[in-house]
Amino acid sequence: MENPVLVEVTRGPLVESRHRGAFAVVDAGGAIVASAGDVERPIYPRSAIKVFQALPLVESGAADAFGFGDAELSLACASHSGEPGHAALAASMLERAGLGPVCLECGAHWPFDPAVARDMARAGAEPTPLHNNCSGKHAGFLCTAAHLGEDIAGYVRAEHVVQRRVTAAIADVTGAVLSPDVRGTDGCSIPTYAAPLASFARGFARLAAGTGVPAERARAGRRLIEACMAQPWEMSGTGRACLRVMEAAPGRIFAKTGAEGVFCGALPEQGLGFALKIDDGATRAAESLVAALLAELVRRTEPDLAARLDALATPVLRNWEGAEVGGLCPTPAVVAAAR
Repeated sequence: MENPVLVEVTRGPLVESRHRGAFAVVDAGGAIVASAGDVERPIYPRSAIKVFQALPLVESGAADAFGFGDAELSLACASHSGEPGHAALAASMLERAGLGPVCLECGAHWPFDPAVARDMARAGAEPTPLHNNCSGKHAGFLCTAAHLGEDIAGYVRAEHVVQRRVTAAIADVTGAVLSPDVRGTDGCSIPTYAAPLASFARGFARLAAGTGVPAERARAGRRLIEACMAQPWEMSGTGRACLRVMEAAPGRIFAKTGAEGVFCGALPEQGLGFALKIDDGATRAAESLVAALLAELVRRTEPDLAARLDALATPVLRNWEGAEVGGLCPTPAVVAAAR
């Protein structure tokens, strides 16, 4: 099954590029209420399911033991931009557990925020693992292990108790079978498991609605989602798409990006979870599609919110002189499938 074209990129009067993909929207009962494309095709969710990966941090009691509030929990679910506040908060999380940046096994890369990266380069500084967009998630892994008295060495390996616990949580909320046959390695060195796109939407619906999972897990998931909605900058960064989408309806939309054109999230008030994937991995198309999909889900009841999301779904493209040269536009297939 070939997925439909969901986002087009124009230049002048013509469509210059087309992005195919799929999305699934699932309700509190686990039923697919809207979809486009092949939602049973396995995909790697990458960073879009960090809420699932952070469940043990809350469930183990580690978050409370170390006094983590919304900011820390949001960072534990983050693909942050590596801004000074992000790196400092990750360091603080580790320090509370008696650990340091040297314990991180996520690797180092330059901050996603270009201005921050330029400032560091001018100052002759080098990036550390704290600047890795996943440092908050890894701090959560380490704090959980420290709280439980576990050996932290090699915590990124699939066979380590930290990753076994995380994998079990993902399997529980999604209902998917996560076997070594579908296991890859994520950019931050932890295992990533492929599963049907609809399974990830179902997992977010379960946590948002508090159904289909044990009560303690539902409470942990809702706490993490609410923390991200309350502190979206910690989960993303200045100007990021996740931040802009959640700020369109503060406390009411949760949306999380993942590499290779993935987005997942929830509309907690409606008990809906969603997941989408752009086939060619284009971030620009995924960011357009998530805003367009959310706009359609709220259009009948909240036209003003839909209009704000529409603006995010149709960004203008400009050249180096600032002249408008084209833009991104979701296709009618999105509207038809989402209604």
